[in-house]
Order: sequence, then C-alpha cells, then structure tokens
Amino acid sequence: MRDFDRIRSFILSYGKDEQGRLGELYKDAVSQNVPVIRPDMKELLRLLLLMKRPDRILEVGTAWGFSALFMSECAPQAKIISIEADPGRLEEAKRRIDLMEKSDRIEVLEGDAAKVLADMSVSDKIGFDFAFIDAAKAQYLEYFTLIRPMLRPGAVVVSDNVLQDGTILESHFLVEKRDRTIHDRMREYLEYLTHTPGLVTDILPVGDGAAVTVVGEM
Repeated sequence: MRDFDRIRSFILSYGKDEQGRLGELYKDAVSQNVPVIRPDMKELLRLLLLMKRPDRILEVGTAWGFSALFMSECAPQAKIISIEADPGRLEEAKRRIDLMEKSDRIEVLEGDAAKVLADMSVSDKIGFDFAFIDAAKAQYLEYFTLIRPMLRPGAVVVSDNVLQDGTILESHFLVEKRDRTIHDRMREYLEYLTHTPGLVTDILPVGDGAAVTVVGEM
C-alpha cells in the first residue's frame, strides 16, 4: 500500500492545476469542505472527454459547479445538464457558472436527482453520450437505471467514489453500522455494472475509485 501511495503521488506530480476563476473555484471548494473531484479523477475526466468528444453531457451532483465547468473546458462543443439537490450549493454553482459566462452551455436543474431523472426519461428524447455520477452513493444504481434509457449507444458513464476510501473491500460486518447501507448498495452497483449485458465496465483505482462504463444497445 505504501508503494501504491508513492506511485500515486508521483503520477499526481505531473497533473495540471487549473488557473483563473476555475482554479479559484477549486481552492474555495476545498477550503470550505465542499465536495469536489480529486486531482487524478480530474485528469481521467479530461482524457475521456477529449477522446469521446461528447455533444451532450449529463451530470448527477453539481455541488459548486467545478466539475461541470471543468468538463465544459474539456468539451467546448458539449451542452451540459447538471442536477443538484442542495439549494445553497445550486445557487453558488449558478453564480460561478454565470461568472465564467457558461450559462448558455451549462444548465443546472434543482431537485432530488432520482425524481429529476425520472421526469427527464419521459420528456427528454435527445440522448446523452457522456454522463458523470457523483452524488448520493447509495443511489448510484437507481441513478444509472434511470439514465440508461437516455444514453446513446457507445455512451460513456463515469461513476466517482466507488471504492469508498477502501471500505468497499471489507465485509458487511466489518463496516461501521452507519455505513453498511452505502457499502452494500455500492457493491450491488459494481456487480450490476460488471455483469449486465450491454455494459462494459472497468473499475480504476483513481481518486476514490472510478467505474468507467461503455453502454451498448439495450
């Protein structure tokens, strides 16, 4: 484990720090304990977006808007729809998006993600070709099953924090009682991603764990 930490630190030393307002947003979020993607996760997203060049991106979990703004920099051709349940975070995200003059390309929807996605799956007939899931961890499977009908064949879905700081490795009874529901549901989610026909998934030890899924025909 110590060697892995050294390797990770070495790799991170080659990462790029964001500059300007995007860099300020990242520092502000970290300083105020607002959820934000980890540096190595950021670099993975950058690479996948440059390879995929998506036209429409769906994000579940906006927080202060860093990841949406970052994705808009990596995929300037894309329209991004992001969902956030917390009103305070949503307002801050909108403020930051307006400040960076990206409101024409990033739309933030307020509400419980599962409800918003259920409504979208009925009304939104235009598919997404990239999705980023980074919200309530116990709901990942529900989010994915709601998102899947809206995805184009070949779409890429990135799920963040799937290793749960390593606790996903432990058995159910070795996990703190308060965390067992998240633990069990995340394991169920990973089982779904890796054993469902039409899905090809790789689980990567990036950040706090990233599941990268390519979606085929249903």
